[in-house]
Amino acid sequence: MLRSAPDNRLAKAFWRTGWVGFWIQLAILLICIGLAVYALIADRNAGIGTRGQLGVLKYLTIISLLILAFTTFWSFRYILLAGRIADPARCPSASDVRRTVGIGVGASTVGLIVSMVIMLFEVTQLFLYFLNVPKAGVPVIQTTSGPATWVSAGDILNFAILVFMTFIEVIVLALGLWLLFRASTSEDLPHLQPAE
Repeated sequence: MLRSAPDNRLAKAFWRTGWVGFWIQLAILLICIGLAVYALIADRNAGIGTRGQLGVLKYLTIISLLILAFTTFWSFRYILLAGRIADPARCPSASDVRRTVGIGVGASTVGLIVSMVIMLFEVTQLFLYFLNVPKAGVPVIQTTSGPATWVSAGDILNFAILVFMTFIEVIVLALGLWLLFRASTSEDLPHLQPAE
């Protein structure tokens, strides 16, 4: 494992970006997992509104968390790649570096799309709930016929998890695109030539 920043500019860019991406994703991932566990416990004990009806969104949220875990691991891989770039004997080819960063960018893009789709469904469902209530506010007692529906703190908690994940996925995508640009235009090493 690389303990200090390498001398090579491209390797240094991978090293710094890898550590920044790793730590911010790890922090947000732990926060999101903690909030998700809390939401599951609250759902089991007291119910969190009408959210139990949409199991697909819960599964998509878990998929989004798994993608975030993967991109966290992939950011750590950038740190290891920095060590290989800095060592002339183990330096990978330009296409290998671009492929590694491309996988990270692709995973971040998929995670961002999944989170945005979930958020669209969440916002639409909350909007539909609020269309059914009197325009003066949310009633304490539901007076309409049909099954009871309500918006609870659990609904907002689930939405907060999605906002955190989307925020970090945008940052990680930007970091990955920056690394891809640096790897494609690098002239630091003769065998890391830009793409033709």
